Amino acid sequence: MDLKRLNRALSVEAESGFGDLQGREQTFSQFFCGVFGQDPPADWLLDGDDRRKWQELGSRYTLYPELDLPERQHLVAETRRWLDQIRRQQEPPPPARPAPLPKPNGLSLEQPLQFLKGIGPKSAEKLAQLGLLTVRDALYYFPRDHVNYSEQVLIRQAKVGETVTLVGTIKSCTCFTSPKNKALTIFNLKMADSSGTMTLSRFYNGRQFTQRGWQESIQRQYPKGARVAASGLVKRSKFGLTLDNPQIEVLSPDLPEESPVHGRGGDPVLRSLKIGKILPIYPLTEGITADLVRKAVQLALPAVALIGDPLPQDIKRTLQLLDLPVALQQIHFPDTAEHLAQARRRLVFDEFFYLQLGLLQRRQRYREQAQAVPRYQPIQGELVDRFYQLLPFQLTAAQQRVISEILADLRDPLPMNRLVQGDVGSGKTVVAVVALLAAIQSGWQTALMAPTEVLAEQHYRKLVDWFSQLHLPVELLTGSTPAAKRRQILRQLQTGELPLVVGTHALIQPAVQFRNLGLVIIDEQHRFGVEQRAALQQKGDHPDVLTMTATPIPRTLTLALHGDLDVSQIDELPPGRKPVHTVVVRPGDRLQVVRLMEREIAQGRQVYVVLPLIEESEKLDLKSAIEEHQRLQEKVFPQFKVGLLHGRMSSNDKDAVIQAFRQRELDILVSTTVVEVGVDVPNASVMVIEHAERFGLSQLHQLRGRVGRGSEQSYCLLMTGSKGEDALRRLKVLEQSHDGFFIAEMDLRFRGPGEVMGTRQSGLPDFALASLMDDQEVLELARQAAEQLIAADPHLTQYPELQAVLKTKVSYTNRLH
Repeated sequence: MDLKRLNRALSVEAESGFGDLQGREQTFSQFFCGVFGQDPPADWLLDGDDRRKWQELGSRYTLYPELDLPERQHLVAETRRWLDQIRRQQEPPPPARPAPLPKPNGLSLEQPLQFLKGIGPKSAEKLAQLGLLTVRDALYYFPRDHVNYSEQVLIRQAKVGETVTLVGTIKSCTCFTSPKNKALTIFNLKMADSSGTMTLSRFYNGRQFTQRGWQESIQRQYPKGARVAASGLVKRSKFGLTLDNPQIEVLSPDLPEESPVHGRGGDPVLRSLKIGKILPIYPLTEGITADLVRKAVQLALPAVALIGDPLPQDIKRTLQLLDLPVALQQIHFPDTAEHLAQARRRLVFDEFFYLQLGLLQRRQRYREQAQAVPRYQPIQGELVDRFYQLLPFQLTAAQQRVISEILADLRDPLPMNRLVQGDVGSGKTVVAVVALLAAIQSGWQTALMAPTEVLAEQHYRKLVDWFSQLHLPVELLTGSTPAAKRRQILRQLQTGELPLVVGTHALIQPAVQFRNLGLVIIDEQHRFGVEQRAALQQKGDHPDVLTMTATPIPRTLTLALHGDLDVSQIDELPPGRKPVHTVVVRPGDRLQVVRLMEREIAQGRQVYVVLPLIEESEKLDLKSAIEEHQRLQEKVFPQFKVGLLHGRMSSNDKDAVIQAFRQRELDILVSTTVVEVGVDVPNASVMVIEHAERFGLSQLHQLRGRVGRGSEQSYCLLMTGSKGEDALRRLKVLEQSHDGFFIAEMDLRFRGPGEVMGTRQSGLPDFALASLMDDQEVLELARQAAEQLIAADPHLTQYPELQAVLKTKVSYTNRLH
């Protein structure tokens, strides 16, 4: 029963003059007769007096229509007072302020842990394995989780799955060797409170615990009649409810009977760091116990008073953030769950804030170093207009918006640094061409760099089609370019007569020199290393930079990775494209897949089959592309031509296979994820992905984008033998959506940022507490605060402490950019 609903009904009756208000289905009195005619809710935990009051009110409301006005007023007021009393009994006490900071007691932040009382050299050597050498290290070694033992309940209130603390009296305690296992010792403690009894058990495995003297010493620690506190997860056993692996402590006799075991600021008569408290769970390694880490942190905790807080007061006040020393204290041993949440919010804010501050300062420095010369003023000329006339289609509203943003950047005297995200088939190439032509018609040279020869060649072929009609030369420079042709291209770049060169990493070789490079476009930029991207930019004097990706990135990841870039999204597909029909397929349906492939090939179309590995892996038990190619060619489709493409082939061999597939010399192409980006064959209508559960959602979406590029209906078949619910739920996302940005968000939620971006060169910072999935609101607040601070004081001259913190932190932006 909802107390708020009952109080709202009473308030409406009072405001309407106590006239037994008529509702849609019943009157006020009929509603309350129905309420009190049922048993009271079990979770209200009414005692005998309150249950009698419940029944009395039910009887009185049956007479409500016959009562005069004063009697009705009295009954409604009495009911409201009683319900308010029930509400107060149910509500937890108001949150206390965080406990005052302890005094440092002679500690220093750089003091080695081995000199803390109770640690010593041996324990310090173990802690060093976790990187904990000093007091400061311990304070910043954040828990990975917490167990909340602070919820004190009566035994009858304990519910399965909840973590609670019980306080009661010991009724009996036994400790004995199991009759079925002579190496197992069983400890049973029966405790009782005013609401019931519960038996708690512990199990000790080992011969040393079977000694009768040891067992009797344990029993003596828990004498009958002593008060005891126990904390743990409530579970059901064959003997009823109990606590799983309980923490148990006998309470001091001077603890008042009605006192909670963990009151405000902690209770001095309870010595445990566990019972009745919110317990920190730290990352551990073999041979290091949780208790040792907790002890070290507890001993180091008074030193939080020595830590300064560089965050400006106005930011803390506006966003209601705890002071840093208090947050550090509460993240380790919080007084309440609310204080833990407040501490985490402050520390997560700091992680995001310093990240954003560093990114924005980097952008500021880059702009200051660039020559503020209006190179593109104004962007006029025939090239862009003539290009629009060549297009056989209308640009989407999203394309027009992004082009406007790019042209505005080009007019700005400061160099452009923009990222364009666009889903598969959204038309990023057309947007890039407009940018290239705008630069060229202003007298500048341009370069487009792609991560693979396949993708570079694809861009080159498209650009040749358009540029030839505009009477503009364009050349392709890759590792496969013949020496004579290469010398010709290098000469034309040096003289300035070649306005556009498309290429791979070959563009960043020292021999490649431009006369006046004004615009650099980097496609699939995340596939290049930091130095490679920087090397191309250094071919000109602070050229405008446009980076593109066909892998949509959720906003939180974009802020974390590219917070120093301006970001545009082409979030609209051209009209008329048929969605790829996507189905999750089980092993038993493989025959139907073969029939679909045969049907499509018979109609003149082609098929991709994609596998995750090149060679057989015993560990993962996956099919290899090589073996699958052989199986399909010899046993399944001997009547068709089956090709093979994988990453270990030479560039020439890859090009030959792709060219054969493009020219329909092959019916089926068996491949690894080499085809993820860059292979554009409009005639292909089927994409079969084996072991689809091994891929991320965004990668599957990219693979799916290789089909559906023509006018015919296309199909993507996600083959999986996995029985895991999570794997199937992930794959079902692709059945339901073709929105790359939505899929990227779901991928982030399912797998986390590290797996989504890849571990090798993701550039993601190492967050101790922050989660890009769960802390999006805090990230946005941190970004806004950093932007306001940089706008008001670009060099942070008024905030030397902030500058100092930024310098001491390892800036991931140096690795990323």
